[in-house]
Amino acid sequence: MGRRTPLYDLHVAAGARMVDFGGWDLPLAYGSQIEEHLAVRRAAGMFDVSHMGIVDLAGPAARALLSTLLANDVARLTVPGKALYSCLLDESGGILDDLIAYRFADDDFRLVVNAATRARDLAWIAPRAAAAGVRVSERAGLAMLAVQGPEAAARLAPLLPPPLAAAALALPPFQALRAGEWCIARTGYTGEDGFELMLPPAAAVELWSALAARGVHPCGLGARDTLRLEAGMNLYGNDMDESTHPLESGLGWTVAFEPATRAFIGRVALEAARARGGLRRFVGLVLEDRAVMRPHQRVRVPGGAEGTITSGTFSPTLQRSIAFARLPPGEYATVEVEVRGRWLAARVVRIPFVRHGRALV
Repeated sequence: MGRRTPLYDLHVAAGARMVDFGGWDLPLAYGSQIEEHLAVRRAAGMFDVSHMGIVDLAGPAARALLSTLLANDVARLTVPGKALYSCLLDESGGILDDLIAYRFADDDFRLVVNAATRARDLAWIAPRAAAAGVRVSERAGLAMLAVQGPEAAARLAPLLPPPLAAAALALPPFQALRAGEWCIARTGYTGEDGFELMLPPAAAVELWSALAARGVHPCGLGARDTLRLEAGMNLYGNDMDESTHPLESGLGWTVAFEPATRAFIGRVALEAARARGGLRRFVGLVLEDRAVMRPHQRVRVPGGAEGTITSGTFSPTLQRSIAFARLPPGEYATVEVEVRGRWLAARVVRIPFVRHGRALV
């Protein structure tokens, strides 16, 4: 039995299929995974993401510490509440985790990290924070919900106190507000508009029930995976880990090489890799045949060199199989994927596949 979120009893009562995910008991689906997926694309769905790690960093040196810990540059967080997506790297440039950093003040930051890596992340951050005099607080007592979809704002706002609702609706993308123990961010993992809310457990249970009463569809890990893949968002452990670096994981845009004086961990290794060239490609694939691509399947590029699928699924929006793949360097528009012993044609496309409900491929 894994750890249980504050909403566990609600999931079981709703008939969710529960699975272990990163040591947590989480819902895989409540019924039809495709219905959950399409609810987010067409209206609104909600996810229990209380397994994510919430870590606060405070102190005069917090900004300087994060400037060295993160591959992206926290100096880009120019206004309170601004959010930044980044990788946490080791000295070899390997990805220890991907996370979102929020700045509330120069001495007050919040990180949201992956469940499976939270202990390792804390062990990595803690000694460096201690040396810098930065306080690190894991907020394990908070729950976290995601409300996503084109109708997410309209369904959520009436359930919030009026001043908080108005402030939440005014948030631009990748911006957050904090009100006491509540934190509301206009972020998400689906490629749709929506919010992620960090809040006390009792309030999370009450809000989940109220959202369900307003027709917001409960969604599980299955729909979360198909939605994020359509939206071109990596999954840690599938698409990248400590054995890969951002430049070969479709995450080069998250590495801030300027200013050249910022000595973030992993910088030297990434600069050396960039100078060597010949980096593996990280691409999207659309299968031309009727089958489904899955992780670890072999991919053959023109000339015979091979790569591998990192994430693959059937896209409910596109009604085709889509995938991410890490492939040998080179320029090519088509490849072959080995699916159950057959080599099937696939087209190389730009990521993402879908954004705000619209097909991009």
